[in-house]
Amino acid sequence: MTAYGALVTLGAALLLVAVVGLFVYLGPGPKALQGASTTVVLPSGAGVAEIASDLRRGGVIGSNTAFVLAAEVTGAAHKLKAGEYAFPSRASLHSVITAVAEGRVVRHFVTIPEGVTSQVVMETLMRAEYLTGVVAAPAEGAVLPETYEVRRGDDRSAVLRRMIEARDKDLAELWAHRSPGLPYRTPEDAVTLASIVEKETAKPDERPRIAAIFINRLRAGMRLESDPTTVYGLTGGRPLGHGLRVSELQSQTPYNTYVIPGLPPTPIANPGRASLAAALDPLNTNELYFVADGTGGHVFSSTLAEHQQNVAKWRAIEARRNCEAQPPPGKPAAC
Repeated sequence: MTAYGALVTLGAALLLVAVVGLFVYLGPGPKALQGASTTVVLPSGAGVAEIASDLRRGGVIGSNTAFVLAAEVTGAAHKLKAGEYAFPSRASLHSVITAVAEGRVVRHFVTIPEGVTSQVVMETLMRAEYLTGVVAAPAEGAVLPETYEVRRGDDRSAVLRRMIEARDKDLAELWAHRSPGLPYRTPEDAVTLASIVEKETAKPDERPRIAAIFINRLRAGMRLESDPTTVYGLTGGRPLGHGLRVSELQSQTPYNTYVIPGLPPTPIANPGRASLAAALDPLNTNELYFVADGTGGHVFSSTLAEHQQNVAKWRAIEARRNCEAQPPPGKPAAC
């Protein structure tokens, strides 16, 4: 064979290798063993060879050698990141290496709704099977309700610390810019009032107004007379299952604000940022009373006489609804 022929042969061989290599690199990979994707957890500190083995065992790639070689040639070998990955069935070697080099890990989220108790926070964390460790319920009101991104294997205690630190940060900022003359001894007093506001209304525009009413009551030496605080004293924040009875309104607990003066000893839930803001920057009003209006909101008043009229209207709405739900036998028109 002439030198020219040898070069042609070598060139053809190299071209074939390149074509095969590109096909292996860019072409479809193995089919997922089950479902539409395969989840693999790559441990921290693993080298390129160990990562290749984990991916091969998971059925994501077809060849350890091809993965290692491609990662080295592309410069990704020293950029591969630990974490949980979900690779679609038939993912190419290129897409697998790119995903791991860029750290496109599976995203998990833990959501703490506004107004839940710290017992619920603990139960939510314990139900998150992708977290590790055991955690106890934090102090009531210590957590900022929010959606938190976490990773598989994160320690529950560390996640809880993030929630507490988020609340502390927001509270410090709001406290530093609070309205003057508020009747709080400490920032925690503001959290307690904010938790009451959170449980009293689900309407964002009502929060500063309801906060103002409770603050006006504190200033006037009036009892707060809040149903949610009384329920918390009876059940620890779990639903009561019925309207408050007269006997329950007279219950001797530290949280019955129909009986005790001032704020209860602790928050009754974990208030969101909007309720914290309302408690520290309330509406400027002289109102002292509010009652449900039958539409999901409340009607407000400054005098007891006005309030009593509003209460009577609400009682009439309640009676009509109860009657419509369970009309008297033979008297459908009585409603």
